[in-house]
Amino acid sequence: MTQQPPFRKVLIANRGEIALRIIRACHELGIRTVAIHSTADEEALHVKLASESVCIGPPTAKESYLNIASIMAAAVATQADAIHPGYGFLSENAAFAEICGSCGITFIGPSVRNMRIMGDKARARRAADKAGVPTIPGDSQGYISPDQALQVAKKSGFPVLLKACAGGGGRGMKIVENEEEFESLFDMAQREVEAAFGDGHLLVEKYLADVRHIEVQVAGDRFRNVIHLGVRDCSVQRRYQKVIEEALSPGLSDALREKIQNSAVKLAESVGYSSVGTVEFLVDLKKEEFFFIEMNTRLQVEHPVTEMITDTDIVKEQIRIAAGQPLSMTQSDISFHGHVIEARINAENPRTLVPSPGKVTSYHPPGGHGVRVDSAVYAGYTIQPYYDSMIAKLIVKAHDREACIAKLLVALDEFLIEGISTNIELHRRILNHENFRSGNFSTKFLELNNVFEESP
Repeated sequence: MTQQPPFRKVLIANRGEIALRIIRACHELGIRTVAIHSTADEEALHVKLASESVCIGPPTAKESYLNIASIMAAAVATQADAIHPGYGFLSENAAFAEICGSCGITFIGPSVRNMRIMGDKARARRAADKAGVPTIPGDSQGYISPDQALQVAKKSGFPVLLKACAGGGGRGMKIVENEEEFESLFDMAQREVEAAFGDGHLLVEKYLADVRHIEVQVAGDRFRNVIHLGVRDCSVQRRYQKVIEEALSPGLSDALREKIQNSAVKLAESVGYSSVGTVEFLVDLKKEEFFFIEMNTRLQVEHPVTEMITDTDIVKEQIRIAAGQPLSMTQSDISFHGHVIEARINAENPRTLVPSPGKVTSYHPPGGHGVRVDSAVYAGYTIQPYYDSMIAKLIVKAHDREACIAKLLVALDEFLIEGISTNIELHRRILNHENFRSGNFSTKFLELNNVFEESP
C-alpha cells in the first residue's frame, strides 16, 4: 500500500545547495515543490529542478529571500501547504513562522514557542540553567547598558566574550581582555548586532580559549519523543564560521560524549522541542568539562556529516515531524559507523578570504565510494555576489579518521572548479597539518597554525 505524502506541495524559501537538498527529499517523499528565486537566480539549479518556480524580487536578499510578503504571496498563489526555510535567511525567524501559521501554511521547523525560547541566547541559557545543563560562567540576561554588563564581566573575570542575544554567525562577537577596553568594545558590538538583528542586547560570558566546539544533532516530535544522533566536531573555524566538521569528535572520550549527548536531549525535552535541531557546546577536553552555548532550531550546513555516520535522512525526518508524524526511529536505532568529515567549499580567495563571485567555466565534482557532494553549481553557472560564498559541501566517509583524511585529500584533488577562486587549497593545508591530523586542535586552530602560508 502506497503511503500518503506528508504534504502535497512544499515551497522552499531558500536557494543554493540547501534548496536543492530539500527538493530532492520532497520529491523522494512524493511531494511537489515550489522554488522561489530572485532575478539574479533565474538560472539557478534549484529553479530548474523544482516542480515549479516563482520569481519574488530583485537580487538583494532583503528584497527577495528575506521578503516575507513576497514569499507568502508566492506560497498562496501556488497553493503550497507547507514552507521549508532551509538554513539562514528566515529559518529562525519566529515572526515568519507565525505568519505561516496564520495563513494556514505549515512551517517546516519547530514551534514558534521553541524558536522564541531557543533563538534568543539569553533565554536559551536560562532554559539550560533550569534543565540542569552546564552553562559558561557569566549571566543569563542580555544587557543594553555597558555599566551593568561591566559588573557581570568583573564577576566572571576577564577575558570575557560579548555576543548577540538575538543572532549568530559571529556578528557582534568581541573578546574583551580587560576593563579599560570594555566600554568601547561593548559599544562596537552593540552597533553591529543592532544593524544585523535589530536588537542590541548583548550576553556577557567568560571567554574560554582552549576548547572544542562540539554540537549534538537532536530530533523531537509532537509526542514528546526526543533522540540524539550523536556529536559533530566543528572546532576548525575562522571568524566564528565553521570550515571543517567531523564525526565523531577526535579525542573525546566515550563517557564525556555520552554526558554531552544526554544533556542535549535533556534540554530539548525540557522545552518540548519538536523538529530537528542542534545543541552546541564548548568542551574542555583536558578538564573533561562542557558548557552549553546555544541551540540552532533549524537544519545545519553540516547535517550531512550526521546523515552519513548514522545512515539517516534528517531532512525527510524534519518534514515528517512537521506533518505531525512521530519519529521514525528510536534512540536504540541510532548507531555510528566509521568516520565522516565535511569540507565547506567557498568561492573565495583562500588567503584573504575575500569572496570570489563569477562564472564557473568548468566544474567536475569528485566521486567514488563514500564521497558525497552537496552543491548547486554547474559549468556555465555564475556565482552571484549577493549571497553567501559557500558553493559546495564535500563530505567523505571511511572506516577511521586517518583513512577519512586520506580520502578527503584525494577528493579535493579531483574537485575541478575553474573560472573562480576557491578555498580548496586551504582545506588541503588544514588536512595536512600535523596538529589537525593528531587531533591536537581547538577553536583557535587557524589562528595558532600557519595554514595560510605557502608550503615549503
